[in-house]
Amino acid sequence: MEEFSDLVMKTSMEKESSIVVGLDPIISNFPKNLQGNSNICKTIYDFNKLVIDVIHPYVVAIKPQLAYYEVYGSKGILALEKTIKYARSKGLIIINDAKRGDIGSTAEAYSEAFLGESSLSGHAVTVNPFLGSDGIVPFLNKSIDSSKGLFVLLKTSNPSSSELQDLTLYNGNKFYMYLASLLKGMSTSLGTYGFSNLGAVVGATYPEQSKILREYLPNTLFLVPGYGEQGGKLTELEPFFNKNGYGSLISSSRSILYSYIKEEPESWGDLKMSQLKEIIEAACIQFKEDINRIR
Repeated sequence: MEEFSDLVMKTSMEKESSIVVGLDPIISNFPKNLQGNSNICKTIYDFNKLVIDVIHPYVVAIKPQLAYYEVYGSKGILALEKTIKYARSKGLIIINDAKRGDIGSTAEAYSEAFLGESSLSGHAVTVNPFLGSDGIVPFLNKSIDSSKGLFVLLKTSNPSSSELQDLTLYNGNKFYMYLASLLKGMSTSLGTYGFSNLGAVVGATYPEQSKILREYLPNTLFLVPGYGEQGGKLTELEPFFNKNGYGSLISSSRSILYSYIKEEPESWGDLKMSQLKEIIEAACIQFKEDINRIR
């Protein structure tokens, strides 16, 4: 089976792209003709399918944020399962943004759900490292067995991340650098393109820290949220990539999914499907071109 890191690199080179689109379904942001169905599963899936049909030639991966599905219970989960299956049929990599973190058999169960062969399984999952290596190793072991990937939260994009991640330790290092050293020591064997299947989440809102982390973790794939809506700037993304312009996946969600709201602020709710697709596609192409200019 092809290693996750190799799959990411091969797809990135084939599509000349380093972008990921987050699938965060907010039904109140859907056009009226997609809101009227009382079947929540169908409503979410129809919207996701529309988006995937438009973006799949331009993006490396989709990143479903699980909270937006779990809030609808079993119907939301069914929509996620159908979305994952459809995204696979379009050749997309699926990164489940689950931020799971636990120990022992519970962590093993989570890793089986997201990195195994279940209907929720994608190609990678995000992992919360707060419990230490006990909470990472079960996912790492499963990723090795399945040739899949994980992205451990390292320096996240939210403003309050500094409350814990930037704490200065007794040796003068920041906590996120200590965590980086832990990940470096746990990194799996490198793929053909020189990257490990053990990746890290590094927020676009912290370019100075990203420069340090990229130098320290040259063989680590970065998943980079926070670009656009959260304040991450295009001009500050270059340090996330290596000298060859690879190594990071830049994620955008609402600025792509709901680009039609900004484009047609007065009439977005009444847009035809063809208009909807045109606007989302244009936003996705612009996103790809913007990132390619700086990497």
